[in-house]
Amino acid sequence: MIILISSKGETLQSQPNLRFGRAPFYIEYNLSDDAWTAHRNDAVKESSGAGVAASQFIINRHASAAISGRFGPNAQRALSYADIKMLTFDETYETIQSVIEGYKSNRLKAF
Repeated sequence: MIILISSKGETLQSQPNLRFGRAPFYIEYNLSDDAWTAHRNDAVKESSGAGVAASQFIINRHASAAISGRFGPNAQRALSYADIKMLTFDETYETIQSVIEGYKSNRLKAF
């Protein structure tokens, strides 16, 4: 099972980013083997439609869940249509690793 988390940086120690479409990076994390990869978010450059473009990236990665601080309405529609679960974190999560731990212990909120 693959999850993608909006991030300000490229490591598990990076700060999570509260903005889905405008996050500079996504951390792709495979729950079955704990492997992870950082991906630059090319949608951050979009003048409009960043949430939809970011959603398409998440869909193309075959993720089961997208995790961010918040999702815009267009991203929400696109991810819902693709049957990708959306979960949210707040500013108390200081690292991507803590978000992953929150996911594993069911502490994140369904969006």
